[in-house]
Amino acid sequence: MDSPSLVFQSLIHGVLLGGLYALLAAGLTLYFGIMRVVMIAHSAFLILAAYLAWYVHRETGLDPMLTMIGTVPLFFLIGVGMQRGLLSRLRPATLTMMSVLLTFSIAMIIEGLLSYVWSGSQRRIGLGYGTSSFELWGARVAVVKLIAFGLAAVSLLALYLLLKHSRFGQALRATIQHKEAAQLIGVDTDRIAGYGFGLGLASAAVGGTALSLDATIYPSLHWHWIGPLMAIIVVGGLGSVPGAAIAAMVLGVMESVLQIDMGTTWAQTVFYLALFATLAVRPQGFFGGRLAQRF
Repeated sequence: MDSPSLVFQSLIHGVLLGGLYALLAAGLTLYFGIMRVVMIAHSAFLILAAYLAWYVHRETGLDPMLTMIGTVPLFFLIGVGMQRGLLSRLRPATLTMMSVLLTFSIAMIIEGLLSYVWSGSQRRIGLGYGTSSFELWGARVAVVKLIAFGLAAVSLLALYLLLKHSRFGQALRATIQHKEAAQLIGVDTDRIAGYGFGLGLASAAVGGTALSLDATIYPSLHWHWIGPLMAIIVVGGLGSVPGAAIAAMVLGVMESVLQIDMGTTWAQTVFYLALFATLAVRPQGFFGGRLAQRF
């Protein structure tokens, strides 16, 4: 029987992990909500951002989080360019399927470039506070995990305020909920879609930087992430940002608790079991519907 302290330790770790998952999945659900695009390359951009953080830290000694000053606007512009230059040219009738193939090829290009520039060796950022931790009610909390969670919380709060309390956010939500109706009231949905894609990819820059603080990275690591992230947005309800956040927290905690008895590898099957259950019982997602409309 597992000790209460070990279970509590796992719950704390699961909450921190779930916050990071929520940030990493936010961009994916934005892409699908805006244009019904399945962005396979999202996790590849996460690893690209992590590599850029590692490289800048290695060359300059700067804290990896400072790289977001450059990577966030850079990824935003790349996202706008991808939507306008590539994805908007796909035929609407086959958009979802063709977006899978197109973004799969982009993911392979990114992986190949990372392997070419920095080889396939594993990399890890050596931070002065990388091994620091503190005690919270008997549980040990790693400082880097708490920083990553804080970064995720601040980013998701900023995204919430932007979508809920700005004219751009209102236009983006209208585009997600009903594109044709948004056009009828004067919303330039093509421009908004481009900015929405840029916003999704900017979140990948933040998520990748947070990931780099406590992860060993290598070019093909993005394949490890795409499955769990896809499961999160399906369980949460495709197109629902708050639904994805709730699903990420729930699945993050479940994974962490299951690691006690099953180990890291088998515990991740919770994502695929949740995906199967969602598609079988509630294909629109357990946290979608009205929740998606309100946000």
